[in-house]
Amino acid sequence: MTRTFVDLSIYLENDVISDPPVFAPKIEYFDHQSTVEQITPFFPGLQKHDLPDGEAWAIEKIQLTTHNGTQRKPAIKIDEVPLDWCFQPGVKLDFRHFADGYVVTAADVEAELARIGHVLKPLEIVVVNTRAGSRYGESDYVKSGCGMGYEATMYLLERGVRLTGTDGWSWDAPFVHTAGKYADTRDASLIWEGHKAGRDIGYCHIEKLHNLEALPPTGFIISCFPHKIRGASAGWTRAVAIFDDALLVPQG
Repeated sequence: MTRTFVDLSIYLENDVISDPPVFAPKIEYFDHQSTVEQITPFFPGLQKHDLPDGEAWAIEKIQLTTHNGTQRKPAIKIDEVPLDWCFQPGVKLDFRHFADGYVVTAADVEAELARIGHVLKPLEIVVVNTRAGSRYGESDYVKSGCGMGYEATMYLLERGVRLTGTDGWSWDAPFVHTAGKYADTRDASLIWEGHKAGRDIGYCHIEKLHNLEALPPTGFIISCFPHKIRGASAGWTRAVAIFDDALLVPQG
């Protein structure tokens, strides 16, 4: 049986808007010519012309946070995440029609599951396709897309889901929209309400997924094992959707 793989991860790269500027990754590239002085101290007396073609190694120096790139955010520490959460059947909820800043409700989730004809099973990985996916790399990316509210998140968790994902910058509605609601109400419970569902039932979510438009509602596996960073609040993942071709059904 052959398999099809769909990459759901964004790049770590310079000069593409994937985060607010203060959190943006920085990558410095060193080519084979520029690293000669890094290798010669290991071999006293070594000269550049002694090296094959006068070249040393190529290497990159990266400055980033654990929340850069496609990354996993847990209520538990990232090195404690059960590995069986990270390789499970996937379910895609299509919320691209919701306005930027809209907070998804439990009724919205239930309606979408009815539309695609799916009943959630424990440990399925639920990913949310929002308008943000189409804005990745653009100046409005971090303020695009809907967010998952407390009751929508709890709807998933109460049915045994333990890992979720979004193509937005955050699982919750973008800050710029929540800030407006907070200014009007001074209700701090509106801030990161989806995140805070993890206080009631522990779970992980993946942020800044990519290419969710390529997925059907069901019929695929998601692999998303996190980097093992001791005691960290998040970790990078190379999220991939995997189809057994015999089971792949074209979606209109």
